Amino acid sequence: MFERFKLSLYNRWKTIKNLKTGEKMLETEFCNLKMKNPTMLAAGIMGNTASSLNWAGRSGAGAVVTKSFSQEPNKGYPNPTTIEVIGGVINAIGLSNPGVNAVCMELEKIEGDIPKIASIYGASPEEFSKVASQVETLVDMIELNVSCPHAKEGCGASIGQDSQLTYEVVKSVKKTVKVPVIAKLTPNVTDIVEIALSAEKAGCDGLTLINSVGPGMRIDLETANPILSNRFGGISGPAIKPIAVKNVFEVYESVKVPLIGVGGIMDYKDAVEFFYAGAKCVQIGTAVMFRGMDIFNDICRGLKKFMHRKGIESIDEMVGKAH
Repeated sequence: MFERFKLSLYNRWKTIKNLKTGEKMLETEFCNLKMKNPTMLAAGIMGNTASSLNWAGRSGAGAVVTKSFSQEPNKGYPNPTTIEVIGGVINAIGLSNPGVNAVCMELEKIEGDIPKIASIYGASPEEFSKVASQVETLVDMIELNVSCPHAKEGCGASIGQDSQLTYEVVKSVKKTVKVPVIAKLTPNVTDIVEIALSAEKAGCDGLTLINSVGPGMRIDLETANPILSNRFGGISGPAIKPIAVKNVFEVYESVKVPLIGVGGIMDYKDAVEFFYAGAKCVQIGTAVMFRGMDIFNDICRGLKKFMHRKGIESIDEMVGKAH
């Protein structure tokens, strides 16, 4: 009887201790960037306004990534730019953005100390470097978008599908800025490991895997016309998660730099798969469209419960466990 009483007291104490340490167990670092939890707002979801990025921060994101922006403003493609499909969405926004000067003014309004990551793009290594130099003092890290599948010619995936061009872009930006530089890669290649190794050789501090898959399209049954104004767009959402997990798994075995996993993450279970595959952090994108900003806190609560149940004390314990 007394032993059962002692066990009951111990279990209550352990539960209280776990609740107090729950926040700590989610803390992680990526390229020396300290984060309260391993979730990030992915690029391209909430625009480049301070209000939207602050909203993500208040909603529990461990870091925020801006929508990709360039040196000069870009109108992108006309509507319609997004269409829902089974298992996700197809979008062809065309990298619309207000230009680096406007984005810098918004970044100055970010509240608190949430880590800020600038997603940038350009048509040449020089353009990437110029944008990076202008935004460097306002962010903690720079993500190079060399992987958008619906960018205009000369940008996006046309760079990330070429190992030499990827190398040149990363090398140029690394020479220009002192903050960590990560490259976001496209899955639409013959061998993503080859591209990842080129980026690592050029000096990147980390990699984000993956950008959207495709491009794909939908056709209106009544008019027989493509639904998107650009006809084709990148596919994102739960349908691409198995592809993303596989890419993270493969790249993890070949590079030494840390990885960010992104692609179809809808709950904590999806995040855990990415950690097991080799990612240190995860980015949340399409799930925000379907489930709102609560997705960050929901994933973190799920992670804490899962970690308590499995006796896992840190995110790092899960990284690469599937290997």
